Amino acid sequence: MGYNLNMAKINLKSLNEEEIKEFIKSQGLPDYRGGQILHWIYEKKAESMDQITEFSKELRKKLSSIAYISNLNLLEKQTSKDNTEKFLFKLEDDESIESILIPDEERLTLCISSQAGCAMGCRFCLTGKIGFKRNLMAHEIVDQVIYVSRVIAKRKKNNILTNIVFMGMGEPLANLAEVVEALHRLIRFMGISRKRITLSTSGIAAKIAEFYEHAPKVNLAVSLNAADDETRNKLMPINRIYPIKMLLDECRKLDMPARDKITFEYVMVDGINDKPEDAKKLVRLLKGIPSKVNIIPFNKYHGTEFKKPSDEKIFAFQKILMDGNINAFIRKSKGQDILAACGQLKAGYKTNK
Repeated sequence: MGYNLNMAKINLKSLNEEEIKEFIKSQGLPDYRGGQILHWIYEKKAESMDQITEFSKELRKKLSSIAYISNLNLLEKQTSKDNTEKFLFKLEDDESIESILIPDEERLTLCISSQAGCAMGCRFCLTGKIGFKRNLMAHEIVDQVIYVSRVIAKRKKNNILTNIVFMGMGEPLANLAEVVEALHRLIRFMGISRKRITLSTSGIAAKIAEFYEHAPKVNLAVSLNAADDETRNKLMPINRIYPIKMLLDECRKLDMPARDKITFEYVMVDGINDKPEDAKKLVRLLKGIPSKVNIIPFNKYHGTEFKKPSDEKIFAFQKILMDGNINAFIRKSKGQDILAACGQLKAGYKTNK
């Protein structure tokens, strides 16, 4: 982040709170103007300086000559037969990302991206086949929430976003500084409760404690997907660096708020990690960790080598976990017909087969 007054116009969204204050000071304006800018960008969701009607026309004109408020460029929006919506956005450097809006009874969840592409290479994930493009900046992460919130506000229904999940493109802990800044903006400036935000990681064990030290205490989800290293190595290359024991040891060390639980995500793949013995191993692994398990039946896509297990296998797996005193939920993936389900995002990029 940061800015240079000798460069082209300053993107106010690229500035953090302290930098906004510095910018305001550099223009000879009183401190409270900085708070007004933050209010209009994040609460009012202003798309341009002209919309900040709290400023005089003269002040808007002056600031517009040196600064602007960036906005994501929507390339395409698709709607699934189950009403899930996929937003394809173009960034200022022409990279692209996807966000998914998921309606579910009383909840309206937005799944957002933290990177363009992904370097983790999980074999069951289409996003991983794109490869890594770049990290998103904090404002590009938050802008997904701002843009979709504007869309919702224009509808006749009185819906608002109830939940935000960092489960889109990319590995959030590989973009730690920008993700932490984005979380602070979502909570402090947009008023979203930390309890309504979930961050999902593929398991960069070395970053988990650092994340909990610097970020608001949002919900943590860990993509586990196997109960032994041999199987997880095949599915998730990150396991060769941070094997299961190291990952779970870091989870056990966390000083979590009372009654909070870590969600362990388990993508079930037919013939790979769906055996009763896998479920029994998982019960033993998670002993002593305040946790719950989300069972996610594999979402197919063109060219994949994997298949979804039978319903009988999925229910049997869940029963073993429940009998082992682990709350286990089977998650029905939405938006599969528009490649909007978990592991299907590719944002228009060509994938490496």
